[in-house]
Amino acid sequence: MDLKQLDTFVHVAELGSFTRAASVLRVAQPALSRQVRALEIELSQPLFDRNGRGVTLTPAGARLLAHGRGILQQVERARQDLEEQRGAASGLVSIGLPPSISRTLTAPLVEAFRERFPRASLSMVEGLSTYALEWLAQGRVDCAVVYNAVPAAAIDLQPVLQESLHLVSARGGAARPGQRAAKPATLADVAACDLVIPTRPHAIRMQLETAMAEAGLKPRVALEVDSVPAMLDLVQRHALHAVLSLNAVQGGGNESALQARPVRLANGQPLKTTLYIATSAQRPRGPLLDQALALLAAQLTQLLATA
Repeated sequence: MDLKQLDTFVHVAELGSFTRAASVLRVAQPALSRQVRALEIELSQPLFDRNGRGVTLTPAGARLLAHGRGILQQVERARQDLEEQRGAASGLVSIGLPPSISRTLTAPLVEAFRERFPRASLSMVEGLSTYALEWLAQGRVDCAVVYNAVPAAAIDLQPVLQESLHLVSARGGAARPGQRAAKPATLADVAACDLVIPTRPHAIRMQLETAMAEAGLKPRVALEVDSVPAMLDLVQRHALHAVLSLNAVQGGGNESALQARPVRLANGQPLKTTLYIATSAQRPRGPLLDQALALLAAQLTQLLATA
C-alpha cells in the first residue's frame, strides 16, 4: 500500500470532497482521483460513495480510515524520532483526555508544553476512556488519560492518583463544589436520586454500579448522556443528579448553581476512581514522548491536588 495514496485517501475522507482535498494538498484533482482509484483497485472494493455534494465513506472506507490515520501518524513518529537525535525534542505528541479532565487541564498543559518543548507540537483529543484506549491501540494518540483501566499486554499503565466521586445536585443552600465540608452522601442517598449518567462502559458508571450492587442497591437511571457539560446543565435545570469527580464540576462556569457531596461506601470510605496514563506497549517511545509523559503526570497531579 502506497503511503502517498493512503495520505490522499485520509484527506478526502476527512474533508468529504475531492475538490477540497485537492486544494489542501495542492494537487490537481484528476491526479488525486487516480490515486484513490488505484487504492480501491488494490483493495478490490470501493472506499467512497460519490454524489453531487461530495463523497461519503463506504463501510470499507470507514475501516481503512481508522487504520490509515494510525499508520500515517506512526510513520511521522518514526521520522520525528530520528530527527530528535539531532537536537532538542521536536515533533508531535497526541494525547487523549476524558471530558471531565480536558476542560480544566487543556490550557495549563498547553502552556507548560509550549514552554518546555518550543520545537514540538501538541494535539489533544477528547473522548471517554474506552474510546481513548481504542485510539491508543490504533496509533491515533501517543498516550491517554483514562479511568479505572483494566491491565492488558498491549498497554502500559501508570497510575497517577485517585479522585473521590461526588453526588452532584442543583444547589439548594448546601455548600458549593470545592467546599469539602459538604455533608457526605451514602450509596443509599445515590440510589434515591434520579441520575443522569454516562452510557456503559463508561469507567465511572461501571464503578458506581459495582459498588451499589455490592451494597444490594441499584442506580435509578433517568437519562444516559456522555457529555459532562450536558450532564451538569441537566442537573441544574431538571432536578436530576450526577455522580462525577469534583474536577468535572469545577471550571464549567456554573459551580455556584451546583452542590457536590462526596460519596461514601458502607464502611465510611470514600468512593474513588483511579486515574491512569496509558501508553502502547507495542510501539517504541521516543525522548519527546518520555518527557511529555512526565510533564503530563505533573500537570495532572498539580491540577487535581487543588480540586
